[in-house]
Amino acid sequence: MKIEVTSEETAFRAKVRDWLTNNVPKTVRPFAGDEVRDFDLAWQRRQYEAGWAGIAWPKEFGGRGASLMEQLIWHEEYALAGAPRSGCCFVGLSHAGPTLIACGTQSQRRDHLPKILKGEAVWCQGFSEPNSGSDLSSLSTKAVLDGDELIVNGSKIWTSYAQHADYQELLLRTQPGSERHHGLSWVICDMSAPGIELRPIRTMTAAEDYHFCQVFYNNVRIPLSNVVGELGKGWATANATLGFERGTGFIADQIQNSELIEALIDMARDRPGVDGTGSMLDNPDIAASLAALRADAAAIRSMTYATISRAGHDNPGPEGSIVKLIYSEVAQRARKLSMDILGGDSLETTLAEGLVFFYLRSYASTIGGGTSDIQRNLIGERVLGLPRGPRQ
Repeated sequence: MKIEVTSEETAFRAKVRDWLTNNVPKTVRPFAGDEVRDFDLAWQRRQYEAGWAGIAWPKEFGGRGASLMEQLIWHEEYALAGAPRSGCCFVGLSHAGPTLIACGTQSQRRDHLPKILKGEAVWCQGFSEPNSGSDLSSLSTKAVLDGDELIVNGSKIWTSYAQHADYQELLLRTQPGSERHHGLSWVICDMSAPGIELRPIRTMTAAEDYHFCQVFYNNVRIPLSNVVGELGKGWATANATLGFERGTGFIADQIQNSELIEALIDMARDRPGVDGTGSMLDNPDIAASLAALRADAAAIRSMTYATISRAGHDNPGPEGSIVKLIYSEVAQRARKLSMDILGGDSLETTLAEGLVFFYLRSYASTIGGGTSDIQRNLIGERVLGLPRGPRQ
């Protein structure tokens, strides 16, 4: 593991910190409505104009071309500066753009990559289906070839920011009679195409906001020129994005989680004990839980540094599943503990200051991006070398 920091990396950190200090938006990111899209695209445009857009993208495609350590530094400083999350821009920057770089045609790259980097277009992801979530290869949304077009019918679910999106990375079954990961195609879907219907999915976090949609396709026509990679080879195209995910994606989340844990320690110290004497921190269960969270947060950061360090001279391996698994469960425990410390005061939203919102939202942390069960399977099979169980 590379532990020392070079003078170049120190200078890079100072440059990042200076720019973020002077450019992070002073206004709070909107909670709902069309203002969310406008805010996210404006922030992305500001990063592009300063040369920070596409931090991990190769320079030949308009990105920063940062090294893995520089990416880590960027994400650390980004979180410490309290910069807004990429929000609507996440799929374009982290999924669609990298996939087009790896597998797209020159025309597809020319048409879409600049728009993503400049904050001119929003993408969403059309992978999961009502009966095909973690087992993605079982998807059933079909596309039939008609001349130089695909006619799509079916539905996708849990589609983040679909209501704001211009384009969608859409995984379809284009080979009749195919099963599992065979016969799939990764296509660019114009979200303004006739036949697309969006239905909001309300969650328990807030009645007035919806982050997810279910998307229905009713004879939606998509040009064959929008197929990324080869027709029927979409499984390989979908997995190509993984080559760009080198372990830096959760850095900002890790920083924010560590700050939350420290804030919870202060909160427990300041709040009176249940019997009115001492503080919540005197409660041995609360103190032990906080200590365990702090230790686990430090362990996650160490694993991330080790993974990134190894990726500098080896191909990135499946160890990222360990980080994802532990981080998501630690984040969930931290949010639950915040409610234990607040007690009945968690019903007072002004006092809770958003803690209740993120507590409710934390239930998704062990589901999104691959469930904890899926991560354990990956760790068992690809890290520990355990035999695969029989397919159900």
